[in-house]
Amino acid sequence: MMIKNQIAYLSILVLVLTACTTERLDETTAVSSGIDTMSQTEMAYPTENGNVSEMYYAGTKITVEEINGEYIYEGDIIFQKDMLSTIPQKLVFEEGEDVPTQKSVGRTGGRWPNNTVYYTIESGLPKQYRVSDAIAHWEANTALRFVQRTNQSNYIRFRKGSGCSSSVGMVGGRQNINLADGCSTGSTIHEIGHAIGLWHEQSRADRDNWITIQWQNIQSGKEHNFQTYLQRGRDGDEYTNSLDFGSIMMYHSTAFSKNGQRTITRKDGSGYSTQRNGLSSGDLTGINMMYPGDGGGTVYENGNYYTIHGVRVYRYSDVWWYYDNNQNRWRRVELRGTTWYYIS
Repeated sequence: MMIKNQIAYLSILVLVLTACTTERLDETTAVSSGIDTMSQTEMAYPTENGNVSEMYYAGTKITVEEINGEYIYEGDIIFQKDMLSTIPQKLVFEEGEDVPTQKSVGRTGGRWPNNTVYYTIESGLPKQYRVSDAIAHWEANTALRFVQRTNQSNYIRFRKGSGCSSSVGMVGGRQNINLADGCSTGSTIHEIGHAIGLWHEQSRADRDNWITIQWQNIQSGKEHNFQTYLQRGRDGDEYTNSLDFGSIMMYHSTAFSKNGQRTITRKDGSGYSTQRNGLSSGDLTGINMMYPGDGGGTVYENGNYYTIHGVRVYRYSDVWWYYDNNQNRWRRVELRGTTWYYIS
């Protein structure tokens, strides 16, 4: 009888430990809140639809969805109203030209100085281990360090939300990473990726070399989430030679599907697996260029486009170039403080 009782006790203990392990480590299981259960794609408002409109950010027209006073981009990227405008703004100035004293929308540095991200965790956020585990993963694999805020003005607040969402890059002041109960540790790693400056992998400019967007399967009104960054004139620097299907920033193959069919396939029509276990080698390639180990700031390589303080510029011969639409030609530019000037 004693042996049977011991076996029963051990069986119960194994079940308890297994349940705890699954709760903590199963990052690929989508749950009802915070992640689209069909596609496992992070979304700011997974059960709500808003008005779709075109706004200007960094001088480029983008399509966003307005929900609860926020402007949502690609499902989980948040723009506040003061980051956007209804008309294009001047971004590059001639020598001697008056520059507006107020902060122009879209003019943010994007990168966190000295490889250091300050943060707080709202006391009401459930499952706070998701944040601590995600931060531990970032610190173990990159040169970034996450420090609890004391009085720093620029910082991330992890808080409870209706879905999984974040701004992109350091936007200035307090910015939120919103985590519903169903957002996993892997989704938290994904949202931190946005907050330090990463965009979605499937939107890279050259993505059509490796994937096909199945437009006929996308929910009506959600098609704008599948544009490339080149089509928007936005950031989206390619740090790897090919699309990284293993990137933690990659959409699921049925993201925003209206019928359960794939919205993204490989060129041969097949699907692919999405992972939320951790940063891929391709992710790390880009992050290590954005945040080098010496803390010296982004490494800008010739032959690449970058968006810096709201202006998309091209690096060539170790100087910056900007295409002046008014004169229909490339002109050399220079960054002074947070403002770009033509110098040729």
